[in-house]
Amino acid sequence: MARKKVLIIVGVVIILAAVVAANLYFRRETGVSVNAEAIRARDLEAIVSASGKIQPKRQVNVSANTTGRVTRVAVEEGQRVKAGQFLLEIDPRSLDAQLQRGEASVAAAQSSLQQSRASVQQTRVALDLARQNLKRTQELWKEGLTTRESLERAENDVQAREAELKTREQEIQTNEQRIKVEEAGLATTKYNLNQIIISAPMDGLVTRRSIEEGETAVLGTMNNAGSVLLTIADMSVLEAEVEVDETEIPSVTLGQQAKVTIDAVPDRTFKGHVTEVGNSPIQTTTQNQGQRQATTFKVVITLDEEVPDVRPGFTCTAEITTATRKNVVSVPIQALTVREMLYDDKGEMVREQPQRRRRGNAVETPVSASNEPPPGHTRKETEGVFVVSSGRGVFTPVKVGIAGEQYFEVLNGLKAGDEVITGPFNSVRELSDGGDVKLQQNNRNRNRPTTGK
Repeated sequence: MARKKVLIIVGVVIILAAVVAANLYFRRETGVSVNAEAIRARDLEAIVSASGKIQPKRQVNVSANTTGRVTRVAVEEGQRVKAGQFLLEIDPRSLDAQLQRGEASVAAAQSSLQQSRASVQQTRVALDLARQNLKRTQELWKEGLTTRESLERAENDVQAREAELKTREQEIQTNEQRIKVEEAGLATTKYNLNQIIISAPMDGLVTRRSIEEGETAVLGTMNNAGSVLLTIADMSVLEAEVEVDETEIPSVTLGQQAKVTIDAVPDRTFKGHVTEVGNSPIQTTTQNQGQRQATTFKVVITLDEEVPDVRPGFTCTAEITTATRKNVVSVPIQALTVREMLYDDKGEMVREQPQRRRRGNAVETPVSASNEPPPGHTRKETEGVFVVSSGRGVFTPVKVGIAGEQYFEVLNGLKAGDEVITGPFNSVRELSDGGDVKLQQNNRNRNRPTTGK
């Protein structure tokens, strides 16, 4: 009897073990194969990447202040110059002729002024004589010793002399103004003559030379730009001018630290900081009117380090650190997904009981009982992750903060130690709340989470 009881107990244990093994086997075989990662705390940096060009902080375009043929050029492109150093000379012969004409015009105006002043003196003498004659005629008229006609002639003579004096004085003012005009023109000619010798306005590097000996330098006007003869750049302070997309520009502010990589200087990064953020989008020429162009803004990053053998226009890439977080719970970016979840009238999420259907010996993936929400309930898209719990993937809403290179900051919804499903992508996309999952072999022996980067 005792032996029979032992055999019965052993049989029951074997049956129970077989049932448990069968359940584990079917769950393992029918669950969605996934990868998972344990949540832990990390240091995160939000990075905005943008590309652009290296430019000097200060550069000057040297243009001609006078029109003429260039007779001598003393510098080459790529040459370093000092402030005041001779750069080039423009042919002065046409200006010499203008100078002679100006000097002759000033002399003629001064001569006319002297003649006007002499005429004024003569007119004043004639006026004094006419007044004396009028006085004598008036005295004779009182004594009845002269005619009315003589008196009127003397009065008219005084009036004529007074009018002539005003005219001569006005000529003096006219000639004085004419002299000022001629002297101003002469001064302009002398200034232009001094401008035929062009010197360096500052210390720097000649980054462009657009003129050769024998070519004509053209003076700019209101509607036409003049000739840019040379470009001199101060390479002691460099800037990276990059284009940042409109979706990322709100997070970029002055003073943020950045790392700049220059294509021509491989295997090195240079530190810098944001010194200018554009308020207006960069205007681009649209060749295809039917194609929408991306909207970007200019951001200027001043480099804090010296760059060896750099030239303006080098292509660069900048990584701007817009935010940092120390020792915060983070979730892999690929784990974040969106699902349409059910919410009650209080705004709380309601987990729906999945229906399970059998097809032979296999259990299909759980499906929702109904797509239509119950009265007073609504469905809305919710951002979250799938947390591994008892062999199932449980959808957990999360609120995220800044985005690092590979991880999102988790503000709420998860805690350190939770295992979240990270892939494969197709498995995460097809997984439903409460669905059976099985961890792939490389996730079996995971280390427990620790705090750190």
